[in-house]
Amino acid sequence: MQSFSACHDGCYCMSLFLSPPSTSLPSSPFSLSLLPLTHCPSPLSLSRSLFLPSFSPPLPLTLHLLPLSLSPSLPVFKNPVCKVYKFQTVDSKWMLVREQMEECTLSFSIPRQLLHLYIQEDMRRIQELRDLGELSPHWDNLRKEVIGRYGQVIAAYQETLAELNKITGPSFKPSCSKAQRYLEFIPINLHTQRMRVTCPRQTDAFYDVITVGAPAAHFQGFKGGGLQRLLSRHEAEKKSFSTAYQCIYYSPEHTAKAQEVLHSVGHLQPLISGLADQLLQAAQQHSMAGLREALKTLAGKTEQFVHALKDELVKSALLALHAAQPGYVTKNQNQTLPGHQGHSHQDHQSPSQRGQQGQSPPQNPGHSPGQPSATDNPVVVCNNVDGGSQTAPIREDGQAPLKRQDSIPCHKEYDEEEWDRVWADVAKSLNCVIAMVDKLQEQEPINNNQEQPIPKQVLADVITSHNPEGDWREQLCPLVVRLKECVAEVVVRARRAMTFVLLQEAACSIPQGLFLKQRRDVVFSQALAALACGFVMRLYAGMEDKGFLRQLHLVGLVAQFESLLSTYSEEIGMLEDMEVGISDLHRVAFKITQAKTDDPCDLQPVVIGRRNHYTVEVPLPRLVFQTLPHEIKEGKALQVYPVLFNVGINEQQTIADRFGDISLQERINQRNFEILDSYYKSLSDKVPSECLPCFQTQTDLKDLLGTLGQNVVTKKRKNVEILWLAGTICRRLNGIRFTSCKSAKDRTSMSVTLEQCALLRDEHQLNKDYFIRALDCMRSRLTQGEVVCQWDSDPEAACSVAENKPASRHFYPIALLLVSSHLLVVWLILSLVFLLAKYQ
Repeated sequence: MQSFSACHDGCYCMSLFLSPPSTSLPSSPFSLSLLPLTHCPSPLSLSRSLFLPSFSPPLPLTLHLLPLSLSPSLPVFKNPVCKVYKFQTVDSKWMLVREQMEECTLSFSIPRQLLHLYIQEDMRRIQELRDLGELSPHWDNLRKEVIGRYGQVIAAYQETLAELNKITGPSFKPSCSKAQRYLEFIPINLHTQRMRVTCPRQTDAFYDVITVGAPAAHFQGFKGGGLQRLLSRHEAEKKSFSTAYQCIYYSPEHTAKAQEVLHSVGHLQPLISGLADQLLQAAQQHSMAGLREALKTLAGKTEQFVHALKDELVKSALLALHAAQPGYVTKNQNQTLPGHQGHSHQDHQSPSQRGQQGQSPPQNPGHSPGQPSATDNPVVVCNNVDGGSQTAPIREDGQAPLKRQDSIPCHKEYDEEEWDRVWADVAKSLNCVIAMVDKLQEQEPINNNQEQPIPKQVLADVITSHNPEGDWREQLCPLVVRLKECVAEVVVRARRAMTFVLLQEAACSIPQGLFLKQRRDVVFSQALAALACGFVMRLYAGMEDKGFLRQLHLVGLVAQFESLLSTYSEEIGMLEDMEVGISDLHRVAFKITQAKTDDPCDLQPVVIGRRNHYTVEVPLPRLVFQTLPHEIKEGKALQVYPVLFNVGINEQQTIADRFGDISLQERINQRNFEILDSYYKSLSDKVPSECLPCFQTQTDLKDLLGTLGQNVVTKKRKNVEILWLAGTICRRLNGIRFTSCKSAKDRTSMSVTLEQCALLRDEHQLNKDYFIRALDCMRSRLTQGEVVCQWDSDPEAACSVAENKPASRHFYPIALLLVSSHLLVVWLILSLVFLLAKYQ
């Protein structure tokens, strides 16, 4: 007998009361009722399909199944779809299994926030390019072209963001919409799935997995390959582009360093300025303790500021920028003719700089170090209106006359030591401040001893004429102002130099570089949305686990992405995109914050930062936040270590195994095994084994890692043992599990259901006679209560949860998988014979 009671504004707790069959109800093994548990901000559509055995357990049993989304997580997860099963164990007992799948609002909120940050970052870059000042015509034209390209990217992102803000439909992107331009930043079919197992003599257990389509630029296509291949090819072509555009070639490491310097100076300058003001305020209050505390913090931030600029790249970039200005004049011994190669970095270096290896960007690839110079005498070079350079004829006295147009102002020769002096002035100014504070501290006890015997009238006259409390501020103020001025001057120079580096990198990359940046933004957006969903789900699940929270702030979490893509045709490009996207997640950190209120809008994760340095802030309700460890409440950055393991399992992988190339899959698995092994070693050193979860199978983690290491180097077709071992290790390490294929449908559902049945067998003693029955049951499609949703009010885009997340029972039977490669060969031979017979 089934009884459904519902309220229009609430979700439900499903309570199953199992009892032996009575004489009055011989065909009713148990009764089912739905009881309201908690209220939600909006109605949740529920779909429940029950698999009811024809017989009952021998003993009465009452079980209560709680929903996945408790009240704190309701703003992030919604629209659950549930299925409940009853299976027999080996000891003739009964277990209840509940599958619950939910959508995640982060599918859209994370990409929207990222698009907003992308636009802001690119707009700042445009402003920085404009702040470079006057440049020679050649560099000015390149700057205008780069600004125009950035403007096109910003306009496209703004258009996409505007379209995303209009969507009010479901919280996931179905696979039928993966080729839509405005949805390319949204992950495909991002869902959470939890299996909760209730057994008579065991504590309830649950197993989570996040299913998502492969993070890839499906709209842009894979005709030229994926990101990994495109980036490698583009990096090789940049050197020739640098010669064509008369730019200096900067490696990716130098470009990343320039971006890091820009971020550091922009972040540290306001901090130093604010700490300097706090120092003056403490001096005005005549508080030596406050003075010392402010000085300690100021010294630390200033030291960090100076260290960030201690790089030869800044010095060499300042020289290159000076050479790109109109009317630049320099003298060099043994200078080659610059008109052949443009503004080569080697032309502008002093002999001492040329001797330093690895400290500055490599020379222009078009410049030959052995090329004979025009003359051994000093020459004078001046940027003319055309942006080129000229070598003046040598006079009889051996001097080279200066030749320039009157419209170009004469610049004095660039002093290469000027940057060193300006940079060192910051440290000198800080030392002066420290010395003055030490001097004030030494004078403090003397002043106190002198003030005691002074009469009140005399003391009043002294205060009126010379206020002792104002002495500290008056003495410190000039030194603090000088420190702030030095910092500001260094920031201006460093910002312009690093912007010029990025200008040259962008000029050498036009237009392919910006296209690849857009593609990388798309892939990263999908990957970050999935990771944020998994992190939030794992955080809520482990909120009461002290060992998990300790592991979280001491080491971090491992996020294991299981991919079922083949290494054939366009799925190679998807895998190459996914590899780069997952790798970029290594530079993402998480922080737990206290929500302003318990309102659902204030509990949504927030993304801050810039490209390659994003932080996801996860707000928690006040009462929940107070239970966290001190380190997490203080805002410590929590690290996540993403690893990707891929094994193709479909018929296309059979072709790739026999006739194609699987080196990409092998390289990915070997590289990510090294990351996983390194994480385990770090975890073993910092976290005791008691903090890790316990399982019925007692295989040691070290042995599992050893077996996985052997499998990733073994030449074996469709070695699914890699995926089994990686998933098992992830669960043993309190990690986050992801499963994906092209669209997170057929192959993903096959993998998830097989893993769930294996967990029931290994951890909950599922009867072996029920294994295949349980597998078929989980893979059957929903037959009642299907949730059909319209996508953006478009009838053509209408889709259903069952269609986008099916678990087809007829997909890839195990026996067929074992012989599919042989059947394929037979089919190919028979087809060839048939075609030959037909056309003869």
